[in-house]
Amino acid sequence: MTDTAAPNSGAREAHPEHLGHVIFIAAAAAMGGFLFGYDSSVINGAVEAIRDRYDIGSAALAQVIAIALIGCAIGAATAGRIADRIGRIRCMQIAAVLFTISAVGSALPFALWDLAFWRIIGGFAIGMASVIGPAYIAEVAPPAYRGRLGSFQQAAIVVGIAISQLVNWGLLNAAGGDQRGKLMGLEAWQVMLGVMVVPAILYGMLSFAIPESPRYLISAGKDEKARKVLEEVEGKSVDLDARVAEIEHAMKSEHKSTFKDLLGGSFFFKPIVWVGIGLSVFQQFVGINVAFYYSSTLWQSVGVDPTDSFFYSFTTSIINIIGTVIAMIFVDRIGRKPLALIGSVGMVVGLALEAWAFSFDLVDGKLPSTQGWVALVAAHVFVLFFALSWGVVVWVFLGEMFPNRIRAAALGVAASAQWIANWAITASFPSLADWNLSATYVIYTVFAALSIPFVLKFVKETKGKALEEMG
Repeated sequence: MTDTAAPNSGAREAHPEHLGHVIFIAAAAAMGGFLFGYDSSVINGAVEAIRDRYDIGSAALAQVIAIALIGCAIGAATAGRIADRIGRIRCMQIAAVLFTISAVGSALPFALWDLAFWRIIGGFAIGMASVIGPAYIAEVAPPAYRGRLGSFQQAAIVVGIAISQLVNWGLLNAAGGDQRGKLMGLEAWQVMLGVMVVPAILYGMLSFAIPESPRYLISAGKDEKARKVLEEVEGKSVDLDARVAEIEHAMKSEHKSTFKDLLGGSFFFKPIVWVGIGLSVFQQFVGINVAFYYSSTLWQSVGVDPTDSFFYSFTTSIINIIGTVIAMIFVDRIGRKPLALIGSVGMVVGLALEAWAFSFDLVDGKLPSTQGWVALVAAHVFVLFFALSWGVVVWVFLGEMFPNRIRAAALGVAASAQWIANWAITASFPSLADWNLSATYVIYTVFAALSIPFVLKFVKETKGKALEEMG
């Protein structure tokens, strides 16, 4: 077997006869991303109702909201091994079952502790979906379409966030604007959490309609099945024997990076690993998940009507989709680093204006009119600039910036840092907001500002470079 096998297979120029079918396969796998987004943000509609029903303070409430991130970290850390052991499709089916169990359990809790338990189960499913979706799509997508099909995952996440907020708003209206109002014999917030059972079951059903990854089939010695899948997704013009040989050769020549490979330098990790960790931490420390986990609570705390607060959560998620589309259009045109810097500047402006608006005293339980509108517009500006930059660019950087020999392990460490930073922001916001909402946003503004010199000094542009050039 030689290194020249790859070009001879014709895979690089492959165009499947039925591109629509390949798009369906990628979209079905991306349903995991939809559930990732949906489950992450649906809790936004239940925060105040949970606080009221269980009569808990901000610190305890924050732990119930943030505890799902523990499950996320565990799911993300174990999904790769599970997928290598039993296959990508089986991994998706496990995630779908866990999403379903979490939805039912969260809708029917009998105490605060079991609600937290179902949140962890849902988090585990999110973690699995965050890993298995992109990996599967990359393995089944024809090389010529891999970038566009790979973007389905991120697009599905932001659509999932938006749909969850739309559903929450609709259910709140149906319950007369009361999160604890009755719907179908349950409180409205319980129905909000339970509705996720619908896309979860759909995800499970779709997983039976798509093929197993050729890479996994070959690793399991099922070469004939792998050939059929490759013909299905890459077309009949591909030399299937050469393509199977190419995949086998690539798998044998891969270096399995370990944690030990990341050690070195003067501060424990190699410098490039610290840059990846820095990108992950800055992405979360600007407070983006406050906008998705707590936005309805935030608006209600400054006097916005509950129904309007849910609607603003929905409009924010639409802005998130628009920003993500902008990033997907421009990330390969103007580069990752310029986009990150543009986003940082925009986030500083949006967050600073929010901090200014929240510094005013409430009048009759509401922000003064001018400050209220400034806060609302600034929140949308912040989300827009995050989505068109750091929301997408960080993941692109992390996939490209590390040398081949440490890429997998370094990406795992950076992703873990992201989950930890996410947990820190999510768990701390309610208590910080009780202390001083304006000062909390000053903190997020400072991190957004610090991200500018960090990118300028430490982050190197990866646009147009082959992965083999990273060193």
